[in-house]
This record gives sequence, C-alpha cells and structure tokens, in this order.
Amino acid sequence: MKSILVLLLCFLVFSCGSEPEGPLDISTPFEESKGVKTATYQEVISFYEALSEHYQSVSMYTLDDTDSGKPLHLITYNKNRSFENEFTNDRSEAVVLINNGIHPGEPDGIDASMMLMRDLANGKLSDVENTIVGVIPIYNIGGALNRNSYSRTNQNGPEVYGFRGNARNFDLNRDFIKADTRNTEAFQDVFNLLKPDVFIDTHVSNGADYQYTLTHLFTQHNRLGGPLGKYVHNEIMPQLEDSLKSRNWDITPYVNVFNRSPESGFSQFMDGPRYSTGYTSLYNTVGMMIETHMLKPYKDRVEGTYEILKSMINITDANAAQIMDMRKTANDRFAVGNYYPITWAIDSTQSTTLNFKGYEAQTKASEVTGNDRLFYDRDAPFERPVTYYNYFKATDSIKIPEAYIIPRGWWPIIKKLRTNKIKADFVSKDTLMTVDGYRIANYNSSTRPYEGHYLHYNTQVESFNEQVWLRGGYYVVKTQQRGLRLIMETLEPQATDSYFNWNFFDSVLQQKEGFSPYVWEDLALEYLTQNPEIKAEFEAKKASDAGFSSNWYMQLDWIHKQSPYYEKAHLRYPVFRVGG
Repeated sequence: MKSILVLLLCFLVFSCGSEPEGPLDISTPFEESKGVKTATYQEVISFYEALSEHYQSVSMYTLDDTDSGKPLHLITYNKNRSFENEFTNDRSEAVVLINNGIHPGEPDGIDASMMLMRDLANGKLSDVENTIVGVIPIYNIGGALNRNSYSRTNQNGPEVYGFRGNARNFDLNRDFIKADTRNTEAFQDVFNLLKPDVFIDTHVSNGADYQYTLTHLFTQHNRLGGPLGKYVHNEIMPQLEDSLKSRNWDITPYVNVFNRSPESGFSQFMDGPRYSTGYTSLYNTVGMMIETHMLKPYKDRVEGTYEILKSMINITDANAAQIMDMRKTANDRFAVGNYYPITWAIDSTQSTTLNFKGYEAQTKASEVTGNDRLFYDRDAPFERPVTYYNYFKATDSIKIPEAYIIPRGWWPIIKKLRTNKIKADFVSKDTLMTVDGYRIANYNSSTRPYEGHYLHYNTQVESFNEQVWLRGGYYVVKTQQRGLRLIMETLEPQATDSYFNWNFFDSVLQQKEGFSPYVWEDLALEYLTQNPEIKAEFEAKKASDAGFSSNWYMQLDWIHKQSPYYEKAHLRYPVFRVGG
C-alpha cells in the first residue's frame, strides 16, 4: 500500500482549490452513445480526473499496481472533505465502497458509477450528509484492456466490453482469500484503509430467463450473524426493495439456478470468503452484489444499477449511526472460548415465498442436437409464488483459541495475514510450548484445476495436545483483533476457504522419508518384538482386513507409521492453537 504521505499528496493534487463556480458539463460514453457503449479504461480514468480537478468533494487516489502493471484507483465523494475524516478510525460518517469491473465483460457498474459520482458532486442527487462514497472504477484492469464483442455469449450489449480473466487469467471473484493476484492485494489494502460499512459489487448474470432487470445478492444473513445480520435481512433489504419499487424498478433476490427453470424454487447463493461479499463480511461489513440480467438491454441494466446504488447510499445515509454501532460490537460474540461456525448448509426447515415474475419454461426439440432443450416463452409471463431457501445453519464450529502459533518457516502465511492487516507478533527465541494441534486425518481434492489450485474439501482432523519446540522463532496471532473472523476462516483447516484447503500447506501432505522394504523387514520384526501391544494391534488388523492382510507393503508401511522412524511432520498441520 502506498504510504499515507503518498495518499495525502494525491489528495492535495486532485482535491485542493476553491469550490467550482458551476457544475462541470461532462457526460459519459454510455450517455453519448444513448446506452449502447461502455467506457474504455482510459476514458474512465480521464473522466474521474476531470471530476476530481473540478470538485473539491471528489478525490482520486492512485494506489498499488495490479497484475496488468497499471495501478488500482480509488475515487471518493466526501461532501465535508478532509483527509482526516476520510481515513480515520473514529470518523462520524459511514462509508460505502462500490467495486466495479471485477468482471469487465459485465461493465454496468462502471458506467453507472461514473454518472453517480458526477451527479453527487454537481448536486443533482439529494444531499448525502452522513456518508462517504468510495468507488473502485475498474478493479480488473487487465480484463478491461482485453476488449472484445464475443466472450459474453448470451449478453445483450454493450457493443464492446472487457474479458472476465485478469492479466494472468484469474477470475478475481474467486481470489479474495487466496490472493494469488496483485489486484487482490491492492484491494485488501484499499478495503482495510477505508474500512467500509457497506460494500457493493456490481455484476451481470443469466442463469435463467425472467422478467426482472435487477436482482440483488446480500451477504447471507445467518452467516453475517448477530444483530447486524438480522438488520440486513429485516431492514436494509426490504428498504432497498421498497425504494426501487416506488420508482417502478422491480427487483428480486439473485436467481441462483443454471439452465433450469426457477419455478421449482431456488436457494440463496452462499458467498464464502473466496467471493467479494464473503470476504468483506469477515470484517462485519454489510455486503451486496448487484446482479443485472444480461438478456435485458444494456441501457436498462446501467440505469437500473444507478438506481440501486443511489438507493443503497440513501439507506446508508439515513441509518449510518445504527449500522456503524452494530459493526463496532459485531465481534463481541466471538470471545475466546466461544464457538465459531466454520461450515454451513441450507436450513430447509425455513424458507421465504417470493412473488416471482418469470416466463413459462418449456422443452422442445433442439434444431442443433435433436434432443430436448430448455425454452422460455416470453409471450407467457407469469407471476406466482416461488420458494426461496435463504436460511442457512452452521454444520460445524470450533472453539476460539486465545492465539494461533505459526512457526517462522511459514512466512508466506504471515505475509497473507499481514496484507489483511492482521497483527502477527514475532518471537525470536526458541521456545518449548504446550499447544493444541491437528493431524490431517482425511481430505478430498478436486481432480481438475480451479483458479490455479486443486482445492481440498471434506477436510477432517485429529486433535492432539503436546509440547513442541518452536526453533528459529515463531509468530503469535491473537484472535481478539479486528480481523478475528478472517483468522478463524483461514487458519482452521476444516473451514471451507481455509489456507489449508487452498493448498498453501500441501508440503506437509507429502512424506519426505520412507523405507527400503528389504531393510525395514528386519527392523520391523525387531520393533514388533519389543512392542507387543503394537504387534497385537497389527495381528488384529490383518485378521479383520482382507485387503490389508494380502498387501505386504501396506503392512510394512503400517508398522513404520507406528514406529519412531516415521516422520512427525507428515500430515501434521503446522499451525498450533493456545488458550481457550
């Protein structure tokens, strides 16, 4: 992250000067094209430079480089601008952060935010007194520079747009925890500098056909949890829907289906920490994705995105104090010794009924394959009740320790934690410490690559308590800090998006030393003779397990793993727990 001094210089460059004499006469490529074009990367940057030079309420910050080699930018609208109240920890204003262009082929938010920030600055929109608005104009710069007209096969405009993959072909909306890209590291710096109360990510979607141009996807309220989760579910979401309805914009929850009709019901998308709103919720930030429907005209999608952004800013502004207070106390329920939920599943005992506006789904013979294909009849719209499963329950939880102990050699994990502004104190001396640890008992792995990894899942562990020598120094990561939830989600191996499941500890899964059978045969016999209880267990296993009894190498390996010759590091998770 650029230092605060550099940010201050940027602030001085783009924000100083007297108030403008009148509004800046500037329009976007979207407006000039009457809704069929989206701005290029350079047009976006030039637009915001012009705004920041003209309006003291608008500032433009140049931050860390992305994988493309170009820097991430942050634009802020702050009616009562001062550098201190924009980045201080004790500000009185709420902060809304809008992220655009994570998938540049879905540019609706890019164009909508340009108009939004201009209209906030020139006074066209109602005054925002209690809220600072931040915009990342284009997050995936590499993808935005890779423009084409074909990669969004089903999308209805704009004429030319960017590509989903970034400069290294990563999908950035799967990278928020693993952080393989410079884009994500830059985002984490911005997010932890600004500490937003509300986060909005702009997208376009088409899993089915239906009447709505707009859908929303709030962070799953049970997973966000506590009073804040209930407030999002019971207050903010209805306020957004009512606000849009009053302006003749229908909206429904994100239609989480693919190539099937939503009439039979659907569930809320579970946004784990790999996704933007899943990541931001780890800091108790209210998160929402805008998902416009890509079969609708581009003009309608951008204008609808503008209306959602305007509504969410107004809702935040009206409820700023309450949202900020709930966020401040959100971590209080996660004290040392309490249980933290690490895996979730749909709670089918609860659901919501949506008055859903769709199109009748039919099947007909495909003129391409000759097989049945799905077909939506737009001449047969309907409005009927549909079951929406938007309640989730924790299926596993773990007691919160006082701290995690990470040996010095695992410095890449410390780097990832520190990028997220997690405090990790280094102790340089060798220490004999009593810890709780894990042995990896079982796990599955994907057979196909996923965003540069072969993900583990269904991870199971066996716990132990023992004294370990921490030679060469170690890091202490205390749980009772702002990033508690991120610490738990990444360092507990059973958590869905843990660093273990993302392959950052795979070296412990490979046995480094083995045995030559012709040598171990004699040592194994000696070991069994000296340890009759192990021999009895060995004979019992042979008697009960035919596969084991018929496999001589499996037998020798089993004996080896019971002996002191077997390396302790194999399958031993190298992060330890203390306290709690």
